[in-house]
Amino acid sequence: MTRARVTSAAEFRFVLPQRLEASGPPESRGLLRDSVRLLVSDRGRLEHSRFHDLPRFLRPGDVVVVNASSTLAAAVDGTVDAVGPVVVHFSTALEDGDWAVEVRAPGPVSGALDTVAAGARIVLPRGVVATLVEPWPLGSTRLWRASIDGIADVAAELLATSGRPITYAYVHERWPLSSYQTIFGHTGGSAEMASAARPFTHPMVTDLVTSGVVVAPILLHTGVSSPERGEPPIPERFEVPEQTARLVNDRRAAGGRVIAVGTTVTRALETEATSGGMAVAGAGWTGLVLSAERPTRVVDGLITGWHAPGASHLMLLESVVGEKAVRRAYDEALARGYLWHEFGDSALLLRR
Repeated sequence: MTRARVTSAAEFRFVLPQRLEASGPPESRGLLRDSVRLLVSDRGRLEHSRFHDLPRFLRPGDVVVVNASSTLAAAVDGTVDAVGPVVVHFSTALEDGDWAVEVRAPGPVSGALDTVAAGARIVLPRGVVATLVEPWPLGSTRLWRASIDGIADVAAELLATSGRPITYAYVHERWPLSSYQTIFGHTGGSAEMASAARPFTHPMVTDLVTSGVVVAPILLHTGVSSPERGEPPIPERFEVPEQTARLVNDRRAAGGRVIAVGTTVTRALETEATSGGMAVAGAGWTGLVLSAERPTRVVDGLITGWHAPGASHLMLLESVVGEKAVRRAYDEALARGYLWHEFGDSALLLRR
């Protein structure tokens, strides 16, 4: 599968100052998980709050859909002959036991290593060897299909014993895997945290439920989230349970809104959604790219973090609330000093 590059009117040209990149969990800044800032855009009208006030902005009858995937310790040190030390990011488990992986130089680097090629053998801890087979998907310049000693269980054991969370240059310290988990994650499979849900706490969920808001799960295992500018998101495994699809349709028919917690939830729900706005249960791989040209059909609002300039996630935000609302929210967040990335602040974007 060759992947076409994508462009969008929502490919913002803003500059993200380094001071607005969250370098560690909010707990390291003296905050509780649910005390990060929350910018609410309700049909374009903006309000500043804190995440623990989220129930105030939702209504009885709304459905909050969350991702039940938990985060793997997906970064492993290795060595390649004639190249030297590398870091392997295990992105996605494939059906035949191979893995999609990204190979990087050690340290705070930007982008995948371009000095490896098909046939390269990466020696990993415990004597495990990963052999690069071909780009994945075909046409990718960043990810590789890799054979891991030919046995799928070897990779799972390797990550459990020798892996650590994937981090990027803006995170200055190593944090434990627990810092990269949400309260909803119970099925391991994500290379990186479904971070929009990180600020949720159990007391907040209780507040939502007692106010008449329903919380329902989907599953989408996230791959590595470092695409090049203009590159679409990679294919990812997903599952929308029958009960969740039925609940979404019943609540929407009664006037409730569907609030997706993160781009992962939005992508999963919209993959099987009908053109008439009905959620449909399903499972498999999604290659869906949402944008202004393919707006959301089921999702009425989105809880999200703040995404880097040029990220394809910005196109997805535009698919929910439109370009003007996204641009206005980002301009406001930059002006008010909101923090970016997985440990940063949050937004609630509503279109109805």
